[in-house]
Amino acid sequence: MIQLTRLNGKSIVVNSDLIEFIENAPDTVITLITGEKVVVAETTDEILSRIVLFRRRLLPATSATLPPVVLSSQNGLRDEPE
Repeated sequence: MIQLTRLNGKSIVVNSDLIEFIENAPDTVITLITGEKVVVAETTDEILSRIVLFRRRLLPATSATLPPVVLSSQNGLRDEPE
């Protein structure tokens, strides 16, 4: 679960396993596998970063051996810095 902020400033918690895709149009719109759409203040990169951190907390032994994650709005997730 990741905590996000609706455009009205209220916090919501989203099950990241239910996210089908994320759009920037111009606000960030998350579409869930149920078809529900959620508009949030965070950028796509911020959401991806929160998902990665959440999943690393679930698998702490595995995450210790993973390389650092670098986010780029142009290239998506990469394993190594440029």
